[in-house]
Amino acid sequence: MNAEPQLPRDFETLRARILEKREELPKRIAQIAAFSLDNPDEIAFGTAASIAASAGVQPSTLIRFAQHLGFDGFTSLQAVFRERLRERNSSYEERLKALRGGAEQTKGGAILRGFIDAASRSLETISRSLDDDSFERAVARLARAETVYLLARRRAYPIASYMAYALGKLKIPYQLVESASGLEPEMVSFATPRDAVIAVSFSPYAAATIDNARQLSEQGVPVIAITDSSFSPLAQAATEWFEVAEADCAGFRSLSATMALAMALTVAVAERRQEI
Repeated sequence: MNAEPQLPRDFETLRARILEKREELPKRIAQIAAFSLDNPDEIAFGTAASIAASAGVQPSTLIRFAQHLGFDGFTSLQAVFRERLRERNSSYEERLKALRGGAEQTKGGAILRGFIDAASRSLETISRSLDDDSFERAVARLARAETVYLLARRRAYPIASYMAYALGKLKIPYQLVESASGLEPEMVSFATPRDAVIAVSFSPYAAATIDNARQLSEQGVPVIAITDSSFSPLAQAATEWFEVAEADCAGFRSLSATMALAMALTVAVAERRQEI
């Protein structure tokens, strides 16, 4: 007899299980699956009634969703989301304490090797998962754009900032959407279907990035998204999107794979524009 698949005990394993099963999920269960990955904090904090109301499903759908993933009920599934929240909300001081859990971890450059290992795993993953056809379509759209708009905030902001630097050096018109005076909505309102957008956001998604990307998509502007899930609200607004899963070292995530993808897009676009 085949062994039963092991029950997910951490959020990353659970997320992978959901993505693996997403094509076979019934419509309503797929709806709550998408909601759970978009709103993990609400799953962790909410009651079955409040979560069902927010997701637009019946409370019984939560139980069926949990059972599809191998749990005996929604409460045991919710415990995984609560554990994710506990780990995520740990302070930087707590992460450092966890890093110092073993004496050897802070000796002989072990921290550096830990981050190098995480970066290597991230790059290996994107190397395997990147779809060449999707990359080519994204490059073609960006190369035809009159102006490339860049959207990113919080942890993803360094990606947009460096792309702005590179685009400027390559003499490609761009607009980094940021404003100390809060004029981002006005900035994106100037974009037309002749332009294109690169938007970057990871869970927990930056609300302003999602709102701007949706606005631009509604204006008919092609959106190229870099995010971490097919259930990401950014992916839903995108013309083309790339999934990037960054590995971590003691809870600290770098942007190694994301930066590699962003710079590859930038250079490929510059090269393609030479041919137009």
